[in-house]
Amino acid sequence: MSDTSAPVPPGIDTSVPHPARVWDYWLGGKDHFAADREAGEHLLGAMPDWVEVARADRQFLARAVRYLVREAGIRQFLDIGTGIPTANNTHEVAQSLAPESRIVYVDNDPIVLVHARALLTSTPEGATAYLDADVRDPDRIVEAARATLDLSEPVAVTMLAIMEFITDQAEALSIVGRLLAPLPSGSHLAIAQPVHSEAIDEAARRWNESGATPVSGRHPEEIGALFAGLELVEPGLVPLPKWRPDEATSFTDRDIPSYCAVGRKP
Repeated sequence: MSDTSAPVPPGIDTSVPHPARVWDYWLGGKDHFAADREAGEHLLGAMPDWVEVARADRQFLARAVRYLVREAGIRQFLDIGTGIPTANNTHEVAQSLAPESRIVYVDNDPIVLVHARALLTSTPEGATAYLDADVRDPDRIVEAARATLDLSEPVAVTMLAIMEFITDQAEALSIVGRLLAPLPSGSHLAIAQPVHSEAIDEAARRWNESGATPVSGRHPEEIGALFAGLELVEPGLVPLPKWRPDEATSFTDRDIPSYCAVGRKP
């Protein structure tokens, strides 16, 4: 393969794969390095469906945001684990339907930070902001988000392809609880993450050997537990393509090993 590496911003260790850059590689982007491509191919050897999972995840994000804007009336989004900007980013979908929407993006990858300017475009009526922070610091995330979001009004928290990096279930429950606690009734939570299977677990083993941040799948009931106290939006916890599919949804006939749900805070 020819070297299509992106320029290297300061502070990036290109010798260790990073999930945002591997995801970008699978989605056909250009912001990845040799270690990311090597890891991406190694994981595809364990589970060839990873490219489909990545695309299904992005499609779910767009459908969920459209639902949250059109049907739930949400105008504020806290997108944690943003990843490298691609098509149909949260602000693009939300503001195309409700120009006054306000979005805060959160990630801790220097590559994403470099591209944050692409996430900071906004309609004049709305707003976007980018926060360089770790999902493991939910209190800081919430406090920093107050500069852009009105936390007395409902907020949708999206956590797609991020919770697999919180391998301890108790820590995951604590993070979600601390993110949602300051938010009012009518706020929503959207989560998507891989579930345990022979292929997923083998891919996780290979990833964890790379020296990158460890990952783990979850059983569906463990993902469901992250929505404790919330009202699940129909159809509940399902594989990615099964959540309110529309004419643009791909892989509806595939057994995609990643589950998703949207819940509402009563």
